[in-house]
Amino acid sequence: MSPALWISDSILHLAGLYNNFFFELQQQQERLTVLKKKISSIGLLKGTPRRGGSRSLSFCSHRKFERPRHGSLGFLPRKRAARHRGKAKSFPKDDHTKPVHLTAFMGYKAGMTHVVRDLDRPGSKMHKKEIVEAVTIIETPPVVVVGVVGYVETPRGLRSLTTVWAEHLSEELKRRFYKNWYRSKKKAFTKYAKQHANGAKPVLRELERIKKYCSVVRVIVHTQVRKLKIGQKKAHVMEVQLNGGSVADKVKFAHEHFEKTVDINSVFEKDEMIDVIAVTKGHGFEGVTHRWGTKKLPRKTHKGLRKVACIGAWHPSRVMFSVPRAGQNGYHHRTEVNKKIYRIGKGDDKSNAKTEYDLTEKPITPLGGFPHYGIVNEDFVMIKGCCAGTKKRVVTLRKSLLTHTKRSALENVQLKFIDTSSKFGHGRFQTREERQAFMGTLKKEL
Repeated sequence: MSPALWISDSILHLAGLYNNFFFELQQQQERLTVLKKKISSIGLLKGTPRRGGSRSLSFCSHRKFERPRHGSLGFLPRKRAARHRGKAKSFPKDDHTKPVHLTAFMGYKAGMTHVVRDLDRPGSKMHKKEIVEAVTIIETPPVVVVGVVGYVETPRGLRSLTTVWAEHLSEELKRRFYKNWYRSKKKAFTKYAKQHANGAKPVLRELERIKKYCSVVRVIVHTQVRKLKIGQKKAHVMEVQLNGGSVADKVKFAHEHFEKTVDINSVFEKDEMIDVIAVTKGHGFEGVTHRWGTKKLPRKTHKGLRKVACIGAWHPSRVMFSVPRAGQNGYHHRTEVNKKIYRIGKGDDKSNAKTEYDLTEKPITPLGGFPHYGIVNEDFVMIKGCCAGTKKRVVTLRKSLLTHTKRSALENVQLKFIDTSSKFGHGRFQTREERQAFMGTLKKEL
């Protein structure tokens, strides 16, 4: 066969294949159109799912079709917090008409219990009825003021001008500046303390500079961990902004409170809405199923089923940041807003769990103590609900940044009952006397 004839036969053959391909494609499109009409008549293409829990074939309007993860990408990267103490990255707006006051405080999480109260919320079905709510107890011993910092407003934000420290600093504060207190020479602030001699002229000069140039004044406070039995000797230190009054009033307030304590009563009050800043409970390196809540694969899946089957397309040839992966879970820095204060109790009051309806003389500590914490002997704050962190972890309490107008925020809470039964197992008795009257003298009490 000549080359010309062979080429012509090949062209005719290819043309026939081309026509057959398009004919079959047209038939498939017609079949697909008929199938879509049948499905739409059944109602599978509607936005609402069918009865029985089957999933619709179209995208839902309120979320992703497959829901690739349970967890916000706004908190990325999910890594361990840089510091153990919750950091207040902002403070409430200053109001010069109010007296000078602190805007934050530090406490230690003791545990949880529950309370009974009457709901005062007109319009609600539970209005004027008893409700049971969970509460968290945070022990808050008085903090000590040891310094003052002045900040100047610049186009790039606040910049510290100077820092003034008190003359005498406690050992628990000095321990914070050393990694190994036992092997150190314990010389911290010995040279600085000499500035307070002979009238403390250098110190007064720096205070005048703060009055003249600064617009924001913050005090340095530390906790008294020696008063708590949490197995720690280093105090937690933080800067707390002073609001109210003029700059001169703030500097005077800070200087007068050097080496003095500030109680929780002078910072917060009952029924106030506050923010809780803390580091959450750590869980270590965990898999993707628990970390992101992804769906488990079928039982017979090769090489494990608590995995993500597809971690991305071929191109772009890398794993995107939004794909759920295994990694660190917990020990993250978190801020919870709008926590209502139900009670501020005094540590020296042995009946600080008594209410107007429950006149039993009992302390806030449950029978046997709070699990993994112990006995609450200092002042405490009772807030609604839970908060981040484990027992004994330091928690930062900050005044709310918002102006509250909702009824739930302005509600006046009247507690009727505070549960003090044992938190080990199923507690039954509220006081030691009640248990002894029912069970008699125990062998361990002889």
